[in-house]
Amino acid sequence: MIWLIAIFQAAALAISISIDAFAVSFAYGCEKIKIPMLSLQIINLICTCVIGIAFIFGSVLAPYIPEWLAILLSFSILFIIGITKLFDSITKSIIRKRTDFNKEIKLSIFNLKLIMKLYADPETADIDVSKCISTKEAIVLAVSLSLDGFAVGFSAAMLGMNFLAVIIFTLIVDFIALLLGGWLGNKAANKLRFNISWLAGLILIGLAVVQLL
Repeated sequence: MIWLIAIFQAAALAISISIDAFAVSFAYGCEKIKIPMLSLQIINLICTCVIGIAFIFGSVLAPYIPEWLAILLSFSILFIIGITKLFDSITKSIIRKRTDFNKEIKLSIFNLKLIMKLYADPETADIDVSKCISTKEAIVLAVSLSLDGFAVGFSAAMLGMNFLAVIIFTLIVDFIALLLGGWLGNKAANKLRFNISWLAGLILIGLAVVQLL
């Protein structure tokens, strides 16, 4: 029974994190922007590594934090991110207004303004307008997609989730989300844009509430 709960938690966590990747990949497919396999693997590995690092960081701190505080902290992080995802369009519209930039800007993984811009509007990752996400562009895109993942990974450690299950599910689900999103986007007859971040929000809020039961 315990292993079933661990699998369910890891799967739900991986799905919530991968929804943004799916939506971005779908949008790219609609715009006929290709994500080569190498770039796709880079995005997948970076996102998973960020979650893993956050999980390890949380695991190191967990023994020094009272159980009730760990649960409260995890609940708060998951709930806040969940609410942010529910109101994703409002949040990202604010970021867009604060991070307008020229597309000729030099690409750098240390450019926080660029990373926040991509967080708000990931489809702009194709900075050189080549209709193909290069490895450098994939790195910056992966970092922007991992911003939520770090906090979620930290919370997962606080809740005592299974590290191996979280990593495996994240690797698999995120990879499938990127592939499936691009494929469905290419199959779309017109440029269909949609926002399903609210679904990630509901999943994260659900995970947060379950911890209090």
